[in-house]
Amino acid sequence: MNSRPESDITRNWGPAREPLLSIVCPTYNHEHFVAQTLDSFLAQQTTFPFEIVINDDCSTDGTTAIVADYARRYPNLIRPLFHEENQYQQGKHPCPELFRLSRGKYIAFCEGDDYWTDPFKLQKQVDFLESHLDYVMTYHDAIAFNEKGVQGVQLVGKGQRDATGLELMKGRPISTLTTCWRNVLHDMPRELVGAPLNDLVWWALLGAHGKGKYLGDIAPAAYRVHSGGVFSMRSDKKKLQMTLHTYSALGNYYFRIGNQALYEHCQVQVFGLALSAISPLQKLLALALVARNVSVNLFRRVTAPAARG
Repeated sequence: MNSRPESDITRNWGPAREPLLSIVCPTYNHEHFVAQTLDSFLAQQTTFPFEIVINDDCSTDGTTAIVADYARRYPNLIRPLFHEENQYQQGKHPCPELFRLSRGKYIAFCEGDDYWTDPFKLQKQVDFLESHLDYVMTYHDAIAFNEKGVQGVQLVGKGQRDATGLELMKGRPISTLTTCWRNVLHDMPRELVGAPLNDLVWWALLGAHGKGKYLGDIAPAAYRVHSGGVFSMRSDKKKLQMTLHTYSALGNYYFRIGNQALYEHCQVQVFGLALSAISPLQKLLALALVARNVSVNLFRRVTAPAARG
């Protein structure tokens, strides 16, 4: 349990007390993890004020008591939100409300079973965003681990570089617990409410506001894989289904706002994911249908000039 006094955390903040950054932390049944998560937030060394907006979604273990104790000991830093009924089971994801409650110019995100390892993480991310107005978000590496040990770094290859706004709008995967972005996600488009992969939706919406910056000088965060994980312990089939539904929702959104290029991109993703989700025989039938449709369209294009003549 963290013993760092609140006065030590706020020592370098100067006279300002309104938070420049809000740490958003949804938690549920994280009794064995949430203290380490909160300690990693409180270990951050910044020259600006920050707040911790934490949601406990009616946990059935000791999570609520732990969060309440931290909020009591850090009353000017931690703003808890306790639910008497589980919102997630009712189809209500807690994050849109947490974003609306966040007072900071920036939002940093981390769920209650993960944690940060670099005490200067937030300072580095905010410093960059303050001086680069064409970027909407920053992110860095995270290491996945479970009770058996380290599983590896989450971002590899092209993941360890900057992202254009277009790449973000296409739903480029980013390690969610490492992100820090401008607080511009206020209202969720109706097509995207309930999309299974919230983070892909967030990146897509943020991409309309700027680029993403990969900061390789921040120590990797710790992504915990455990039996209670909302996404990490899903079967591959379920993860595929969740991704398919998310791209379908994004496609509907881009269709409504008239972005044909991104609508078609999402449809391609849906098509590829749908093929992966069906049996080999159904794949052949689907490809045969595609070949038939292409042939019909080509025939119409070739014969249309002749018919007009």
